[in-house]
Amino acid sequence: MSLELPAVAPAVTAELVAALSPRLRKRLDAGVAKLADRPAVRDGDKVRITVDDEGSELELRAPGGVVATVADVRCGCLLSPDCLHRAAAASAAPVADLAGAPPPPPDAATAAPTADGVTAVPGTDLAAATPGAGASEPGASEPGEATAAGRAVPRDGAGAAEESATPAQHAAVEAVFAAAAAVLDAGTDGSGAVLQAELLRAAHTARLAGLPRAATAVVSVVTALRSARAADPAFRLAELVAALSETLYVAHRVRSATGPELAGLRGSLRQPYTPDGSLRLYGLFSEPVLTASGYAGAVTWTADADGRLYTVSDVAPGGVGRAVGAADRAVRIGDTALTHRELARAGLAVSGATVSPTGRLGAGAGVRAVRASGADWRDAPLDGLWAVPVAEQVQRVLRGGPDLLFLEVTPTGVVRGAAGDALLADCDGLPVRLTAAHDHPALPHRDNLRLLAAVHGRRLRVVARLVAAPDARAQLLATEHPTIADSRVDLGLDRLQHADLPSPAAAAVVPASPEPPLHLLRRRVEQSSSGGRRVLAFPGNTAADVHRLHRHGLATAGDILDALLAAAAERSRDAFGRLLPADPGRFARAWLTAARYADEVDRVLCAAAWGG
Repeated sequence: MSLELPAVAPAVTAELVAALSPRLRKRLDAGVAKLADRPAVRDGDKVRITVDDEGSELELRAPGGVVATVADVRCGCLLSPDCLHRAAAASAAPVADLAGAPPPPPDAATAAPTADGVTAVPGTDLAAATPGAGASEPGASEPGEATAAGRAVPRDGAGAAEESATPAQHAAVEAVFAAAAAVLDAGTDGSGAVLQAELLRAAHTARLAGLPRAATAVVSVVTALRSARAADPAFRLAELVAALSETLYVAHRVRSATGPELAGLRGSLRQPYTPDGSLRLYGLFSEPVLTASGYAGAVTWTADADGRLYTVSDVAPGGVGRAVGAADRAVRIGDTALTHRELARAGLAVSGATVSPTGRLGAGAGVRAVRASGADWRDAPLDGLWAVPVAEQVQRVLRGGPDLLFLEVTPTGVVRGAAGDALLADCDGLPVRLTAAHDHPALPHRDNLRLLAAVHGRRLRVVARLVAAPDARAQLLATEHPTIADSRVDLGLDRLQHADLPSPAAAAVVPASPEPPLHLLRRRVEQSSSGGRRVLAFPGNTAADVHRLHRHGLATAGDILDALLAAAAERSRDAFGRLLPADPGRFARAWLTAARYADEVDRVLCAAAWGG
């Protein structure tokens, strides 16, 4: 089935799977695989799939692009509506964006401000990590701690009593935690359509309880699981780990959080947009967006005269074709006819601007925008972005600011690694690894990186995105052209040409530096995310890893790894000596502690690696 299915609301998939008999549930994964080989046609907002050789058709109705109710999934086979086909089709389709689903009842959700633009697709939280001299090892506490802006509710007229989670929210996070723990217990191979449906049911319950952050995290887990099980080349294990960590963390903390922390853990479906008057913006670069969750498009970054960053985005459901072509579409703001590719090198004058907390420009009816002149990276005002010390830029990212770095680098060679080649560059004496932002062959990131590796000794201004790694590392997004003056290259959209580059020289291959011992803990976290609890329960010489962490001064990491392995292997027996089922909850809590600890150490070491 080459036709892309419409997105299905989480509650629809959960309800269809729950209605199956135990016998059909066992056949659901096979049914999903079989459906992929059946012919399908699109007719307006309907998709029809021929489900058998007798010509029976299954129809998905998606008014507005989303299958929102169970009634929108119809099958013409003899066993309908209790057939396998409806649940298989819903399980094979992308999960609908929660922002596009019917809203929860007003009394079940926290107040959410109105947005005047499309809900932004969540970006990647990129915190880099490398070892640095003098970096102390953070102590471990409960699985993670967080604070966020929120509100306190006065009670009984005496002072301000902090609000706590409602009973419905407690029940919702219990379901979320149990479903995510089941995924960790089973691994990706064992997390089939039935377990995914349980996750989607938990996501729907969380949304109705006013916990959109938890619901969004659960949907991210489902999307990553489907990508892994389909052997999608775009799948990244780190994304599954991050989604599981976020899901378990939010579910764990909501139970005891109050006040501002609880408000942050609840989250909101839409970003609030606030008036920002008139803006004079200068284009920086444009990048394609292609996510495993089925969204694609382009985002153009701009800056004002004070160096504040703004984005104009065009991201919607779609595949790589939309990611490649979105740069040539007109930007969705005001009456301007500028394309994203043109805006990246021009300017924009905006009146009546509205801006989200992340700097995304709204596209409401009151916004006006016209084309203006741009600026070169080496001219005011954009020149000031590169004047900020690198260590200060990294600290800004780690504090939650925009994740871009503005660097001046000199390519010096190539580093071979398991995750692919990286361009080694000198940044004012600091060796930095610059990697491709995306590996999809239809996007030119990796080809451009390979050509830049042969450009030696030329100092270039580049824009990159901070990456979590055991050394100073960033994803390369845009660069000055190596030979053409006053020209720059958006590495995800433009293709460097051999004819425009100096005579290629063999890139110097630099041996990869040894990984820091923290990877011993990170590796176990990733192994269990993919293979399930059982991969850590196998007998082996795991004590050596714990001892090595202790020898390198990471005693807390060693203790956490020891506790993780013990939780994986623990099995109790009943009065007759028979093994009882493992406790997924205990293992999930130990796994969450390890994942959150590793992330926090990454943040500390990141600042040290970049000179902070």
